[in-house]
Amino acid sequence: MQPIPDYARSVSEELKSRTLAGTLKADPAQMDVARHLDRVLIDLKARKPARKSSALGWIFAKRRAMPEGIRGLYVHGSVGRGKTMLMDLFFEMAPTEKKRRAHFHEFMADVHNRIHAHRQKLKNGETKQADPVPPVAEQLAEQAELLCFDEFTVTDIADAMILSRLFTELFARGCTLIATSNVEPDNLYPNGLNRGLFLPFVGLLKQHVEVLSLDSPTDYRLGKGDHLPVYLAPLGPEADRQMDRAWMMLGKGQPEKPVEIAMKGRVIAVPRAVGRMARFTFAELCEAPLGAVDFLAIAERFDRIFIDHIPLLNADRRNETKRFIILIDALYDHHIHLHASAAAEPEALLTVRKGTEGFEFDRTVSRLFEMRSRDYLNVEAGQKSEV
Repeated sequence: MQPIPDYARSVSEELKSRTLAGTLKADPAQMDVARHLDRVLIDLKARKPARKSSALGWIFAKRRAMPEGIRGLYVHGSVGRGKTMLMDLFFEMAPTEKKRRAHFHEFMADVHNRIHAHRQKLKNGETKQADPVPPVAEQLAEQAELLCFDEFTVTDIADAMILSRLFTELFARGCTLIATSNVEPDNLYPNGLNRGLFLPFVGLLKQHVEVLSLDSPTDYRLGKGDHLPVYLAPLGPEADRQMDRAWMMLGKGQPEKPVEIAMKGRVIAVPRAVGRMARFTFAELCEAPLGAVDFLAIAERFDRIFIDHIPLLNADRRNETKRFIILIDALYDHHIHLHASAAAEPEALLTVRKGTEGFEFDRTVSRLFEMRSRDYLNVEAGQKSEV
């Protein structure tokens, strides 16, 4: 791993520099968040030498109390206000080698994989520790004392039930959390099954992070789109013809074939694939029993995804809507090039906005616009956008 440089700049100074250069517009709300991120940078830099002051301290570390954590930051606000950009600037400057930046769905998929692996060890007699959460938290904390999560959201009951115990262990081990979200902590997992069991996590979160709203009046993603022909609406023979033409052109005439992605004793069926390019119908992705871990596996295997026949989404399609939101999050976070045919433009796909899906679909709409913009498409597939 490359040595961590001694950064002279702060997030707020970088914002000022980009504003003066004309690559960003001056935004007081973003600058306010930047100053709070600078506070965390200062705290991280101050803590670093204290942990290495004594070699004997490392030898007897397990006999001492857990290290005191640094108060993190939870930034919430509407889509496209610059939350991700600010967190990425902070992450690049963070003066620690042990840091991890991930989409929250991706992190939780990793957690569940680690829990599964621990239970297999218990089953095979390789460990006597029945509770998998403490050893999994120990592994995570050893690998990253700074955790940065983009789009912190909780929709899965399995995630909701484990978060309080997991983060109690992580915070006790001195982990610092930086998170972005569309909703404030009190609105996480609204109306979720057994939400009362989730609420202790909200209280725990507020103890360990400063909650800040990013109220910028501008959505910086909108307005970038030049309406490249990668999102076709409405559905019909013409949309099908254009999708087929793009598929053939990008596939360069190579024969397509079905493939399978192995997933812990099962497989994800990919009905049509050419090299690093795959094609699905909406039904094959969002009406099937797939989740975040499956969509992440698809995003890691392919660079370009075609989705045919995205329908209008309503109350009768709640599960499909949830999967579609998670799917677009996974594709966007891996900077997958998306080609889609849909019943309507993104802002009209969800016919009734209410509950968790209503809040989260605003992010999906913004990302669908972003994914058809020149800025997004000009970045090589598989690389994350800086915006």
